[in-house]
Amino acid sequence: MDFLADKRYYSILIGQSAIYLNTVNATELRYFGTDGIRGHVGDVCVNPEFILKLGWAFGKVLTADGQKAHVLIGKDTRISGYMLESALEAGFSAAGVDIHLLGPMPTPAVAYLTRTLRAKAGIVISASHNPYNDNGIKFFSAEGCKLSNDVELAIERMLDEPLVTVDSNHLGKAIRIIDAPGRYIEFCKHAISTQISLAGLKIVVDCANGATYHIAPNVYRELGAEVIELAVKPNGFNINADCGSTQPAALQSAVLDVGADVGIALDGDGDRIIMIDANGEIVDGDELLFIIAKHLHRAGTLRGGVVGTVMSNVGMERAFQDLEIPFIRTDVGDRHIARQLHQLQWQLGGESSGHIIHLGFNQTGDGIVAGLLVLAAMGMARQPLAKLKQGMCKFPQVTCNLQTYHAQTVLKSARLQKDIQAIISSFDQNTRALIRSSGTEPVIRVMVESSEPQLLHAAMDRLTDVIRESIKQSEPAVANSD
Repeated sequence: MDFLADKRYYSILIGQSAIYLNTVNATELRYFGTDGIRGHVGDVCVNPEFILKLGWAFGKVLTADGQKAHVLIGKDTRISGYMLESALEAGFSAAGVDIHLLGPMPTPAVAYLTRTLRAKAGIVISASHNPYNDNGIKFFSAEGCKLSNDVELAIERMLDEPLVTVDSNHLGKAIRIIDAPGRYIEFCKHAISTQISLAGLKIVVDCANGATYHIAPNVYRELGAEVIELAVKPNGFNINADCGSTQPAALQSAVLDVGADVGIALDGDGDRIIMIDANGEIVDGDELLFIIAKHLHRAGTLRGGVVGTVMSNVGMERAFQDLEIPFIRTDVGDRHIARQLHQLQWQLGGESSGHIIHLGFNQTGDGIVAGLLVLAAMGMARQPLAKLKQGMCKFPQVTCNLQTYHAQTVLKSARLQKDIQAIISSFDQNTRALIRSSGTEPVIRVMVESSEPQLLHAAMDRLTDVIRESIKQSEPAVANSD
């Protein structure tokens, strides 16, 4: 469907849904956001007392059928991970659930190992791309998928119950899985054909001082590439600090300095990727998704179409139209992409931020695997990354984050919605805006996209001015109600 030519769809996104709210999280879930539970360390949801109770509550949900269960726990490299890991372990043990500890492991690795080790669930202690003083908990089902809203609601209901420890003879035991990194490295290497070698490629790999530091360089190196490592010395405090997929300036410089063919930037927990071409230019998630889809389509191995989100660039949608590849949009978040892929029985989807899912390999975004798929496309086409992305012409896009701890309240303001609608009604048909509350940070995210670059900043200024004013007016009201 042509996102701009179809006036019905355009009017829905730009009109009634210009303000985008996750209504399930807003009205029913108290703690779960877009991707598990996340916050500042020491706050109400990210402290030892709450996390212990959370582990117990999830354990009680997992054992509601009376069957013994075991779970996997992985983490990224934040200093707070030790504290939260111990609290989770105690909570699960009190509920009678065995715990298998993986240590520092990427989020997609935990999803994969949850399936292969036949665990009842997988848990990742991570705040993804956030700074070190944030942390959170991500959950996976036995199939390696993000939890459904029903299961999240069941956990939250159990949090309201008193914590009762099982008898001592039923307490959960904890063991450490020492070969987890090796298992995941081998899994990643099998994402591309054994006929494909990375020999001759010089790659700079930025691991964001996060969970992939001991894995990603080895994957690409063992497949034949010359690897220059960047941000692979985590100390508990430097995760995502001036490095990784959200801050790629150092990687861009390194690619140019060493004359690399490509740079790969992962985020703190390894479920996001962006890449840098040999010219030092950023290749974002939309462009990577386009490159992978085009490669699989031409190889005859793309099942169905591609799922994007409301944030996906219109230029990608039009490029898929030219290739006659079906494309649909869903809510922001890789859990929504995965759910839509399953419903349609498609395989490939992703976000501009770099979450890319291929259900043939994993049930969640996997940065290392996505990087391998792009490198395979480069090898098969015998073209550099800069050439492969040329088939997609991105619409210029600007984004802005406005900090507030009351995003849902602000965006529900009837006055604000009226003001935003008045601004958006002045846009031409090649301009769109999206305003939404973040599910991972205390911010309102504003995006404006247009085929006319000169319109972008004026439109952004008008929108952010009215939102800032609404934030200013709402926060005293919220404080008084407390």
